[in-house]
Amino acid sequence: MTAARPLVVFDLDGTLIETAGDLMATLNHILAAEGLRTVELAEAREMIGDGAKAMLQKGFQANETPLEGDRLERLFATFLEHYSANIANESFAFPGVVGLLDRLDAEGILAAVCTNKPEAMSKLLLSELGLAERFAIIAGPETFGARKPDPRHIAETIRAVGASPATSVMIGDSKNDIDAARGAGVPVITVDFGYTTIPVSQLGPDRIVSHFDDIWDAIVAVAPGVVAAAG
Repeated sequence: MTAARPLVVFDLDGTLIETAGDLMATLNHILAAEGLRTVELAEAREMIGDGAKAMLQKGFQANETPLEGDRLERLFATFLEHYSANIANESFAFPGVVGLLDRLDAEGILAAVCTNKPEAMSKLLLSELGLAERFAIIAGPETFGARKPDPRHIAETIRAVGASPATSVMIGDSKNDIDAARGAGVPVITVDFGYTTIPVSQLGPDRIVSHFDDIWDAIVAVAPGVVAAAG
């Protein structure tokens, strides 16, 4: 029986890619059209992570204005249309991402994306940045009918590429990533520069890093099965 390929599963927004600028621009486009106050980048970064609908609602909450029902659905459709057309104007891979992907490839370790961003939009973003082909799978919430923190989202991503939790590790930036990884029985490393209202130091991941250059050593430390199965 062929041994399972080792796998590193990445969150997308705030982990692999800095997307806050483009997401903020779309949110502000809608807020301005609705006659509401726009948000600054630092404020917008705390609104990212739970999907576009949640981001819209948080933008309206910042204006002390409720958003629900038909109005939410209408503006959600507008958000998706505007964001898709402007998805990589300001977004970029965090420093060290490409180097780490090169290292994983050289070591025979698969890479995957498991994100709460819709699959088609995630593929579009990564394609625009020239990175889509670096991943064995790009799984959004509709891919398997589950979204983080539901552990099935990670578990099905691992299963889909023929990997095993015993030789996989999750890289993320938030409580959703940590909880999903824990439920899937996978070690989890978090970056400390992502999108979270709760500092990752308070969430108990297996390791915290401040730069992608540090992730390989973190994988060696917390997920030795990934490295042992490489090659």
